[in-house]
Amino acid sequence: MSFVGPRPERPYFVDTLCAKVPYYNFRHTIKPGITGWAQVKYPYGSSVEDAIEKLQYDLYYVKNHSLFLDVIILIDTVEVVLFGKGGR
Repeated sequence: MSFVGPRPERPYFVDTLCAKVPYYNFRHTIKPGITGWAQVKYPYGSSVEDAIEKLQYDLYYVKNHSLFLDVIILIDTVEVVLFGKGGR
């Protein structure tokens, strides 16, 4: 596990979402992380529709993974934790 990357999901939900959501498995091509682009940009979600929205953020991160993007995510994470800005 790394600091930045798509948040890991419980195996039951991964199996369900892989069956229902196209490209869901692509988020597993990089290491999971403690924080991620979807966590700082999208609020908590508990439905399949929310998972699809968060998947779009995760796929953006997978496609554009860079040190610069990781730094931006870490800065946004600090803002969310300390100041309550952004997604929760």
